[in-house]
Amino acid sequence: MGLYEILRRVVKVAYELNLPNELAVVHPVFHVSMLKKYIGYPSTIVPLEGLEIKENLAYEEVPVEILDWQVKRLRNKEIASVKVLWRNHLVRVLLGRPRLI
Repeated sequence: MGLYEILRRVVKVAYELNLPNELAVVHPVFHVSMLKKYIGYPSTIVPLEGLEIKENLAYEEVPVEILDWQVKRLRNKEIASVKVLWRNHLVRVLLGRPRLI
C-alpha cells in the first residue's frame, strides 16, 4: 500500500488516514490492530505495469504455461496438483487445485 499521512486521531485506538484518490472506495479510518509492519517477499509482489485493475480492485489471473503436474494417491482417491506460470507474477507460483480423478 504505502505510507499515508495521519489526519487525526478519531479515538484512542483509531486513526483517519489521508488516502489518495485511487483508494476512494476504502474507508479512511483504521483501528491500530489493522496496521502493522509488513516485510514483503518477491513472490507476493504483483507488478502493476500492464495490469488492468477492475473497478472492484480485482484483476484477472491468466495462466501462461503449465510447468509441472503430478498425481498423489491417497487411500481411496487420487489428487492432481498443477504448477502454473501466471502472467502477472514475477516468479513461478505453485497452485495446487485438488481434483478427484
